[in-house]
Amino acid sequence: MKYKSAILTLFLNVFIAHKVVAQSAPDSLPALPGSGLNQHPFLYAGEWQDHKMTDQNMYIVKNGKVVWTFVMGTYGEYGDATMLSNGNILFSRLSGATEITQSKKVVWNYEAPYGAQIHTAQPIGLDRVFICQNGLPAKALIINIKTGKVEMEHVLPTKSITDSNTIHGQFRHIRYTNAGTYLIANLGLGKVVEYDKDWKELWSVDAPSAWAAVRLKNGNTLISGNQHGYVREVNPKGEIVWEINKNDLPGITLYTVQEVSRLANGNTVICNWYGGVKKADWKKVVQVIEVTPDKKVVWALRQWADPNLGPASSIQLLDEPGKAENGDIQR
Repeated sequence: MKYKSAILTLFLNVFIAHKVVAQSAPDSLPALPGSGLNQHPFLYAGEWQDHKMTDQNMYIVKNGKVVWTFVMGTYGEYGDATMLSNGNILFSRLSGATEITQSKKVVWNYEAPYGAQIHTAQPIGLDRVFICQNGLPAKALIINIKTGKVEMEHVLPTKSITDSNTIHGQFRHIRYTNAGTYLIANLGLGKVVEYDKDWKELWSVDAPSAWAAVRLKNGNTLISGNQHGYVREVNPKGEIVWEINKNDLPGITLYTVQEVSRLANGNTVICNWYGGVKKADWKKVVQVIEVTPDKKVVWALRQWADPNLGPASSIQLLDEPGKAENGDIQR
């Protein structure tokens, strides 16, 4: 119980530190582009559903219907969820990371140390997982799920190595790239840093409250800005070459931008979490947005009833080519 209270306190402290002020969603929204639940098959998960950390759900949607639901069943929140080519699902859950089959059999599990948090669980092939472990200190880990061996462990820079109130706000999504480098979206320090295999800094760019950073196939980096409500693509020089901000999309407000991904067709998918929105207005929040390179919205999903998917933190479109564990999908 003390651990649960501590985690909730950390979460609330992050909201206070970020000065997230409750705001009202627009009273009405125009008809949304796209085909709703029929637009794509997808795997969907979100943090802090219904503002609690129990009975958190993850979904697979196909042909416009929820065809699979997984209830976490323990205290935690989803942050990173990926379907592998073998059909298994790898996900982070705050207090650890787990891989399950679609029949819900646990095939691998990792428990974080007391007080630490896991918000990243990225597959590297089918045998290894890249984990970000928020804590004192925070660490990046590569774990061999067949042997249980920790193959890489490195302490990550954070605001503090003694203040437990900073743990929750340290990191969300970090990524191991196809080039064998580590791309670290440092939420707490407000920047994205790339390191080589020996953890020597190669590149960095300022990015306020960087929730996620994705290395694109064109060499650029796609970054999401959490409560700042932005998505931006920067080139290797650190120049912004493409950007969407909080109020750039007609009729749609970006509140807390979490996971972002770039599709094979060049479109960008945005998870628009409901941070700062009054509970009465949650149903007005557009959870997922797909935009073209010229910023035209081609799909906007607002699904708070029949079924209620809850807030959006992570979405994997299952009609994208390639294998997630091979780094083929840009997310």
